[in-house]
Amino acid sequence: MSFWPQGYSRQVHAELDSTNAEARRQAEAESETGGAEHGSLWIMAERQTAGRGRRGRAWQTAEGNLAATLLLRPDAPQSVTGQLSFAAALATADMAAHFAPNAAIAVKWPNDVLAEGKKLAGILLEGGADKSNKAWLAIGIGVNLASHPDGTEFPATSLAGLGIAAPSPEDALTILAARFAHWYAVWMKTGFETVRTAWLARAKGVGAPIRARLATHETRTGVFEGIDANGALLLNEQGQVRAIAAGEVFF
Repeated sequence: MSFWPQGYSRQVHAELDSTNAEARRQAEAESETGGAEHGSLWIMAERQTAGRGRRGRAWQTAEGNLAATLLLRPDAPQSVTGQLSFAAALATADMAAHFAPNAAIAVKWPNDVLAEGKKLAGILLEGGADKSNKAWLAIGIGVNLASHPDGTEFPATSLAGLGIAAPSPEDALTILAARFAHWYAVWMKTGFETVRTAWLARAKGVGAPIRARLATHETRTGVFEGIDANGALLLNEQGQVRAIAAGEVFF
C-alpha cells in the first residue's frame, strides 16, 4: 500500500454538495485573507448531493465510490494548467490498475478513464485566481469503486462490476494522491511532453475511427491521430488533420 505523499494535506467530509464547490469556497476564502493556507489539499466526500461532471452534467456518487478534489496552486501559467487533466487521468488509471491489475485500463480524451472499454472515472478541472492573481486549480475526480450507473450515453462500469472487491474510498484516495504527486512532479520537471507521451501510450482508439462531438454540438468523424502539444485532439478527416480543443469522443 502506498503512503500519503509529502506536501499534500487532506480533508474527509461525511457529506458535501460537491467537492469541487468546496474547493472553490476554500480557495476564495483564502483569497479574502490574502493567503494560500492549504497549499495542495485533497478534499474527499463520503456523499455528494450535487456532484457534477463536464458541461454541468450531474455526477452520481453512490455510497462506496470515490468523490475527491485536489485544490492546487500550480507554479505555472494558467494557460498551461489544463494539461494537468492528463496527469490526473494517468494517476487515476494507475490507481485503477493497482486494484485491477488484470483489467484493460485506458484513458479516453479528454479526461475519462476506462476499464474494459467502459467509463470507470471522470475528471473535471475548474480554476480561478485570487486577489493577488495567484492561480488556484480544482481537479475533481470521481471513480466508480463499488457501483456504477446504468443507462448512460457512454457505458459505465465499476471495480465491483469487474468482479473485484472494491477498495474503500480512503484507500483508493491514498493510491490516487501518491500517483498524482508522481505525475505532477514529472510535469513540473519535464513539461507536458513526457505526460503526453505516457497518456498516448494508454489512450484508447489511437489510429482508429472515432466520432467527435464538439462543444458547438457539431459532429465530426475521422481517425484519432493523437493529441498535440497543447492536449487538443488530432482528428484526421480524409487526410486533413484538425485540432479539436474541446468536445467528446465516441468509438
